[in-house]
Amino acid sequence: MQQVKLFKSIESELEDLQKSINDWIKESGAKIISITGNIAPQTAHSGGPMNTFASSDILVVVLYEK
Repeated sequence: MQQVKLFKSIESELEDLQKSINDWIKESGAKIISITGNIAPQTAHSGGPMNTFASSDILVVVLYEK
């Protein structure tokens, strides 16, 4: 049976997200069917002389069989 696993993080923690996904794949023994991701647009924060950008949200959808 196919199942879905969602992973959510922010752009500044991309390496941690990759590690979490890879660790889950190894530990679960899941057969991966597809992996899809999406990065939300950045939002500007005006808090001083220069605009700074907040880290974008990242969503990764893993379709798998177990």
